[in-house]
Amino acid sequence: MAIRGTQSFVHVLGECWRRPSLLVLELTWRWLFGIPLLAVLGWQGLHIYRVTLAQLNGVGLDQFSLLDPNRAAVISAGIYAVLAPPLVRLFAWLAPAAVIAWSIVSGVGRNAVLRRYDPTLASNPLMLVVMQLWRILFLSGTVLFWFRATQWSAAYALSGSEPNLVVYFALIICLSLAVFVLWTLFSWIFSIAPLLGLLEGCSMGESIRRSLRLGPLRNKLIEINFIMGIVKMALVVLAMVFSATIVPFAAEMTQGSLYLWWGFVTVLYLAASDFFQVARLVAFIELWKGFRQPTAVK
Repeated sequence: MAIRGTQSFVHVLGECWRRPSLLVLELTWRWLFGIPLLAVLGWQGLHIYRVTLAQLNGVGLDQFSLLDPNRAAVISAGIYAVLAPPLVRLFAWLAPAAVIAWSIVSGVGRNAVLRRYDPTLASNPLMLVVMQLWRILFLSGTVLFWFRATQWSAAYALSGSEPNLVVYFALIICLSLAVFVLWTLFSWIFSIAPLLGLLEGCSMGESIRRSLRLGPLRNKLIEINFIMGIVKMALVVLAMVFSATIVPFAAEMTQGSLYLWWGFVTVLYLAASDFFQVARLVAFIELWKGFRQPTAVK
């Protein structure tokens, strides 16, 4: 009897839990990149805020309220006009540097995690770096398309003497769903192809072609990805619940204590998310072995 993808995934979760070094390696390479990037973003953001504070007060930042959506839209437009120039200058140099650094760190780090799980896998960090770079470029293009679509929606629905917020939010929701579906359909290639390159020892181009012809293995992967989507949503809900548990005691706590608790919950969420990401990769490897090894023996 064939084993369902979810059954194998439960086994993989137990295996990953018994091997904490996999999660430690995953957290190490992710946070090795993430912590310095957050520090740079925080420092630059504080600098931009201090420089533009007078201009922000001039557009009525202290009067912003969602109770008056029309006025909130006008204030938001004024805030965007003030912050857009320094933010564009910042991301003009920071975004390329961050993309290149992330590709290198993630390629080397992911190669180390996979080799830690199965030392027989081929070591090809360069291929993982390049594939990760292509994935980020595709993601950046998707985000840019979504951003341009939101600008078009604002120009279409909010221009004129009577802005139509209902049409604006309807367009935003529909376009966001369309972009999410687009990313889901095509990002699959950039997630599976690097693993196929390591498992089968094929070239980058061949691994991309192989990722489009997975046969019955595709259904198992779709099943696991569906479960992973549910798990991700559950983790977000749990993080929100844990963040809110301290609110009734806010009057007896200092502001610093609240921030520490929210930071602690955030770290737990990131660690849990990375754990399931590792489990997803291991599940794919085990499924591939289950489908390919019997054929190789014959």
